[in-house]
Amino acid sequence: MKRDFLSINDFSPVELKKTIRLAAWLKRVRKTPLSLHLSEGSSMAMIFEKPSLRTRVTFELAMVELGGHAFELQAAGVRLGERESVPDVAHNLERWVDILVVRVFENETIRVLADNMKIPVINALCNREHPCQAVADLLTVAELSKDAFPRVKLAYVGDGNNVCHSLILISSALGIKISVATPEGYEPQPEYVGRAAELCVSSGGSLELGHDPEAAVEGADFIYTDVWASMGQEDEMAQRREVFNAFQVNEKLVRRAAKNYYLLHCLPAHRGEEITDEIIDGPHSKVFDQAENRLHAQKAIILKLLTPEIAENLIEKI
Repeated sequence: MKRDFLSINDFSPVELKKTIRLAAWLKRVRKTPLSLHLSEGSSMAMIFEKPSLRTRVTFELAMVELGGHAFELQAAGVRLGERESVPDVAHNLERWVDILVVRVFENETIRVLADNMKIPVINALCNREHPCQAVADLLTVAELSKDAFPRVKLAYVGDGNNVCHSLILISSALGIKISVATPEGYEPQPEYVGRAAELCVSSGGSLELGHDPEAAVEGADFIYTDVWASMGQEDEMAQRREVFNAFQVNEKLVRRAAKNYYLLHCLPAHRGEEITDEIIDGPHSKVFDQAENRLHAQKAIILKLLTPEIAENLIEKI
């Protein structure tokens, strides 16, 4: 039975932990020749309605390094739902390729593709979630905290957007204490907050929501921020600058964090808006480690979806 990765909810907490372990191992052995091509002969199609640097490069490279092939379909040429229906595109692609990666504006587009395909579909970003980013984020947290998730506090400051949704789900699933500070009216959506609360009951984690960035980062081991206006929200930028001005991650704010805190950002960063140069370029910043980990996290996700038995066997041997 095929599986998709459209949301953090598609993997159980145990599966998320195993995926992060597998990603860490794949990172360690990247320059070591493997005895077999784990996805030899497999092919991946990628559709990007939004611009991409990290997502496109790391997904294509991940598939190639696993022994498969990857190629991008130009969104302007495919024109999902315009040139032909989304289900028709799905039924064509499933005859040719083994896995599909989609980066689109609307979550509904990904859902329709997945519902009409017999092959795995991966959400490479939509308006509701960014699950692959979240797996890379928690791989980074695991490396820096030596897997001590229950003792970690992560503060997210900014917009309650797609990145925030996936981050609160995976943090809650893995037992992390996550504190979110957003302006009023920009909170994460209730369904994600509710699901995160359910996950915290089992994991021992906690989720705090508020509107005070200083309270959120108090004693935090990790501070995470994202752009104030995501792609597609450019017409709101002027208004959002005023609303989010007090939520900038700067020298004053980070003084509230733990002494040896780490700074995370999913990138691209709008320097001078949600974060200052001195912080993102400073000694606490791990944003490029985080970006590097997109490659390893996505390798692990691809393996889990395409060759679950191989992935499980590898995890047992790690």
